[in-house]
Amino acid sequence: MADKEFPGWHGTTIIGVRKGGKVVIAGDGQVSLGQTVIKGTARKVRRISPGGYDVVAGFAGSTADAFTLLERLEAKLEATPGQLQRASVELAKDWRTDKYLQKLEAMLIVSDGRDLYVITGAGDVLEPEHNIAAIGSGGNYALAAGRALMESDMDAEAVARRAMQIAADICVYTNGNLTVETIDA
Repeated sequence: MADKEFPGWHGTTIIGVRKGGKVVIAGDGQVSLGQTVIKGTARKVRRISPGGYDVVAGFAGSTADAFTLLERLEAKLEATPGQLQRASVELAKDWRTDKYLQKLEAMLIVSDGRDLYVITGAGDVLEPEHNIAAIGSGGNYALAAGRALMESDMDAEAVARRAMQIAADICVYTNGNLTVETIDA
């Protein structure tokens, strides 16, 4: 099938919420090819522990590309234990300059409980405003819902879950089958 005929993989909404001394990263389970749901139970949020320091990561985009980036991030964290910002910047620099990595189509949300970052292939390591970040097909819906809920009495997990539910109600590439990981500050 020629590239112009390939309908493209869609699906994934990932949200990261920092509130009340906790960071929660939640992701849906849907993977779609064109108008077809290929899988509804994919796990796009993972906990890694390089060097004995826990980090939670969620990814949107091509699964193989995201796993490549997670492996690279883990290696950077092993080289700089406990320094998520430094490891994230090093990954973003490699991603931007390495000819192989430049072709990767994915984004990451990562947290060690203190910091929350979005890492992109454009070389960005973004610390989100308002303690909330979202990526993927339904990312803007989840972000808007999450920002509206941040002022409520809900804790970080409740905000993330409700924002994902709202995104799933709006975005056809997002479902309500969630993977949720929490990490304390």
